[in-house]
Amino acid sequence: MMSSEAGPAVADPTLRRRIEPQEFEVFFDQRELRKETCLLYEINWGGGRNSIWRHTGQNTSKHVEINFIEKFTSERYFYPSTRCSVIWFLSWSPCGECSKAITEFLSRHPNVTLFIYVARLYHHMDQRNRQGLRDLISRGVTIQIMTEQEYCYCWRNFVNYPPSNEVYWPRYPNPWMRMYVLELYCIILGLPPCLKIIRRHQHPLTFFTLNLQSCHYQRIPPHILWATGLI
Repeated sequence: MMSSEAGPAVADPTLRRRIEPQEFEVFFDQRELRKETCLLYEINWGGGRNSIWRHTGQNTSKHVEINFIEKFTSERYFYPSTRCSVIWFLSWSPCGECSKAITEFLSRHPNVTLFIYVARLYHHMDQRNRQGLRDLISRGVTIQIMTEQEYCYCWRNFVNYPPSNEVYWPRYPNPWMRMYVLELYCIILGLPPCLKIIRRHQHPLTFFTLNLQSCHYQRIPPHILWATGLI
C-alpha cells in the first residue's frame, strides 16, 4: 500500500514518467492561458492492473494529440484489431485539425475507446474548434471539463508529489471550472458562445465573463446553469 508520507512508491513503474508538481500546476491552472499543451494519458489494455500504461507528453513541432497517435500506432503491442481504453487529461482541448485527426484515427481503429478530460477550451470562439469537438462526440468520444476529482486523480497518478502531500488540494477556487463546463455545453448543443475571455497584454490578469442569451436559458438544462453557482 502506498504511504502518504513517502510520496509515490519507489517501485512505482510510472515514476519516471511523472511530471513535477510545479509543472502540473502551471500547465493545468484554468485561470492561465499558457500556450503549450500538456497531455497525461492512461491506456488500459484490458488485462488487469498490470496492463495499464501511464505516460505524459507535450507539444513539439506537432500538437501533442498528433504525437500520441503516431507513438501509439507505432507500439509493437498495437494492432488495428487491438481493443483498449484510452484516457486523456489535456491542459487544452483539441483544435479543429487535431479533432479531425483523432476522428480519422478512431475510424481506422474502432476497438479503441477514448475519453478526454480537458482543463480549458482551446480558442473556443473559433467555429472550427467547436465543430471539431462536436464531431468527436458524434464519433463516440466522451469529452468533459476536468473537475476536482480528475485533478486529484492526476496528482496521485501522474505527478511526483512531495512526501505527506498525497491528496491534491487546488491552490485556486473553481469558478473557471464551472464557466468552462457551461461553455462546453454550449458547444455540444450548437449554441453561441457564452464565455468571453479577455487578456490584455499590458495587464497581468485574464478576465472571464459570461454573456448568457435567451437561447442558453432555453436549451441548457437548468441544473447545469444552477450548478455553476454563477447564475
